[in-house]
Amino acid sequence: MTHPIGIDFGGSGIKAAPVDLSRGDFAADRERIPTPEHSTPKAVADVMAALVDRFPEATGPVGVTIPGVVRSGVVHSAANIDKGWIGTDADALLTDRLGRDVHVVNDADAAGVAELRYGAAKGRTGLVILTTLGTGIGSALLYNGVLVPNSELGHLEIDGHVAEKRAAASIMTNEELSWKQYADRLTTYYRMLEKLFSPDLFVVGGGVSKDATEFLPLLEIETEIVPATLRNRARIIGAAVITSE
Repeated sequence: MTHPIGIDFGGSGIKAAPVDLSRGDFAADRERIPTPEHSTPKAVADVMAALVDRFPEATGPVGVTIPGVVRSGVVHSAANIDKGWIGTDADALLTDRLGRDVHVVNDADAAGVAELRYGAAKGRTGLVILTTLGTGIGSALLYNGVLVPNSELGHLEIDGHVAEKRAAASIMTNEELSWKQYADRLTTYYRMLEKLFSPDLFVVGGGVSKDATEFLPLLEIETEIVPATLRNRARIIGAAVITSE
């Protein structure tokens, strides 16, 4: 079985699964190991090696998501992980530790590629913007099927505030906002994205997307907006897709 393996590296857990690229789904049950308290590159590489060893029949390359900016395999920012990742050539480190080809990608970019290949954006042309609403706001820009990496649109400044500090799903919880109040925040955010990019489609991911019917109809924007369909599988699937191309 030559399935690639996708690994999703998050602040609380590291999750992995082999991916069947013909179906766009896991080829075996996902495995999870808690992220080490000190999530240094070496400590995390050891966990990823242990996860890969759980899938001895999946002999393909490995794709890894990182919650940060990644350029040519080098990590340039570190959200919710050890700052020792900044400046690390993660492609080289993990390829050496895991003993097979490894490609590292921003986590939201991986989710965007998965939704484009198998999910809510499949078959769509023009500019698709995926946003993941969670602790912060991640983003992926996809133009005619091509990823424009590291967009980081959650860090836009709107009305004197960083966007994700006003409109992330965590803010709704922390400030006890109603769905209408949260939708108003999102309307402001997506209108700014419309002004800057004139997209053809928004795809909304992140855990809150399961409640899309509660807030998407309340948004007052011009662009079509739909919930993501792959949900918490998207990052692993997208990482496997990207590493196999």
